[in-house]
Amino acid sequence: MSRVFLSQAAFNDLLRLEEFLVESDDLMAGELLDFILDALQVLTHQPCIGRPVEGGLRELIISRGHSGYLARYEFDDDRDLVLVARIRHQRESGYSDGEL
Repeated sequence: MSRVFLSQAAFNDLLRLEEFLVESDDLMAGELLDFILDALQVLTHQPCIGRPVEGGLRELIISRGHSGYLARYEFDDDRDLVLVARIRHQRESGYSDGEL
Protein backbone atom coordinates (compact mmCIF):
# COMPACT_ATOMS: atom_id res chain seq x y z
CA MET A 1 0.00 0.00 0.00
CA SER A 2 1.48 3.33 -1.10
CA ARG A 3 1.76 6.31 1.21
CA VAL A 4 0.24 9.56 -0.07
CA PHE A 5 1.67 12.97 0.87
CA LEU A 6 0.71 16.50 -0.15
CA SER A 7 3.37 19.00 -1.13
CA GLN A 8 3.13 22.45 0.44
CA ALA A 9 1.96 23.76 -2.95
CA ALA A 10 -0.86 21.16 -3.09
CA PHE A 11 -1.92 22.04 0.45
CA ASN A 12 -1.97 25.73 -0.50
CA ASP A 13 -4.04 24.82 -3.58
CA LEU A 14 -6.62 23.14 -1.33
CA LEU A 15 -6.86 26.23 0.86
CA ARG A 16 -7.21 28.46 -2.22
CA LEU A 17 -9.96 26.27 -3.68
CA GLU A 18 -11.81 26.18 -0.38
CA GLU A 19 -11.57 29.98 -0.05
CA PHE A 20 -13.01 30.38 -3.55
CA LEU A 21 -16.00 28.21 -2.64
CA VAL A 22 -16.56 30.15 0.59
CA GLU A 23 -16.54 33.43 -1.33
CA SER A 24 -18.92 31.94 -3.91
CA ASP A 25 -21.31 30.78 -1.17
CA ASP A 26 -21.00 27.22 -2.46
CA LEU A 27 -22.51 24.67 -0.07
CA MET A 28 -19.56 22.34 -0.73
CA ALA A 29 -17.03 24.78 0.81
CA GLY A 30 -16.98 23.08 4.20
CA GLU A 31 -16.65 19.63 2.67
CA LEU A 32 -14.05 20.27 -0.02
CA LEU A 33 -10.96 19.23 1.94
CA ASP A 34 -12.50 15.92 3.02
CA PHE A 35 -13.92 15.32 -0.47
CA ILE A 36 -10.54 15.72 -2.20
CA LEU A 37 -8.51 13.96 0.50
CA ASP A 38 -10.92 11.01 0.39
CA ALA A 39 -10.62 10.87 -3.41
CA LEU A 40 -6.81 10.83 -3.17
CA GLN A 41 -6.97 7.66 -1.07
CA VAL A 42 -7.45 5.62 -4.25
CA LEU A 43 -3.74 6.29 -4.85
CA THR A 44 -2.83 4.18 -1.82
CA HIS A 45 -3.98 1.06 -3.67
CA GLN A 46 -3.72 2.17 -7.30
CA PRO A 47 -0.92 4.74 -7.56
CA CYS A 48 -0.74 4.48 -11.35
CA ILE A 49 -4.47 5.07 -11.92
CA GLY A 50 -3.93 8.67 -13.03
CA ARG A 51 -3.26 9.51 -16.65
CA PRO A 52 0.38 10.12 -17.58
CA VAL A 53 1.31 13.78 -18.18
CA GLU A 54 4.55 15.57 -19.03
CA GLY A 55 7.58 15.35 -16.80
CA GLY A 56 6.92 11.78 -15.69
CA LEU A 57 3.98 12.92 -13.55
CA ARG A 58 0.43 11.58 -13.45
CA GLU A 59 -2.91 13.34 -13.08
CA LEU A 60 -5.90 12.03 -11.16
CA ILE A 61 -9.36 13.23 -12.19
CA ILE A 62 -11.59 13.85 -9.17
CA SER A 63 -15.16 14.18 -10.44
CA ARG A 64 -17.72 16.49 -8.86
CA GLY A 65 -20.92 16.83 -10.84
CA HIS A 66 -20.28 18.22 -14.32
CA SER A 67 -16.71 19.23 -13.50
CA GLY A 68 -14.29 18.42 -10.72
CA TYR A 69 -10.65 18.68 -9.76
CA LEU A 70 -7.28 17.51 -11.05
CA ALA A 71 -4.48 16.31 -8.81
CA ARG A 72 -1.04 16.17 -10.39
CA TYR A 73 1.29 13.76 -8.63
CA GLU A 74 4.49 11.78 -8.76
CA PHE A 75 4.74 8.09 -7.87
CA ASP A 76 8.05 6.77 -6.57
CA ASP A 77 7.78 3.02 -7.12
CA ASP A 78 11.01 2.24 -5.25
CA ARG A 79 9.77 3.96 -2.08
CA ASP A 80 6.08 3.16 -2.69
CA LEU A 81 5.32 6.84 -2.22
CA VAL A 82 2.87 9.22 -3.90
CA LEU A 83 3.60 12.95 -3.70
CA VAL A 84 0.69 15.14 -4.76
CA ALA A 85 2.36 18.17 -6.30
CA ARG A 86 -0.62 20.38 -7.26
CA ILE A 87 -4.43 20.40 -7.21
CA ARG A 88 -6.70 22.58 -9.32
CA HIS A 89 -10.28 22.86 -10.52
CA GLN A 90 -10.83 21.40 -14.00
CA ARG A 91 -12.01 24.77 -15.31
CA GLU A 92 -8.79 26.52 -14.28
CA SER A 93 -6.27 26.95 -17.07
CA GLY A 94 -3.15 25.26 -15.78
CA TYR A 95 -1.45 25.33 -12.43
CA SER A 96 -0.55 28.71 -10.93
CA ASP A 97 2.83 29.71 -9.46
CA GLY A 98 5.15 27.55 -11.51
CA GLU A 99 3.26 25.00 -13.51
CA LEU A 100 4.13 21.32 -13.16
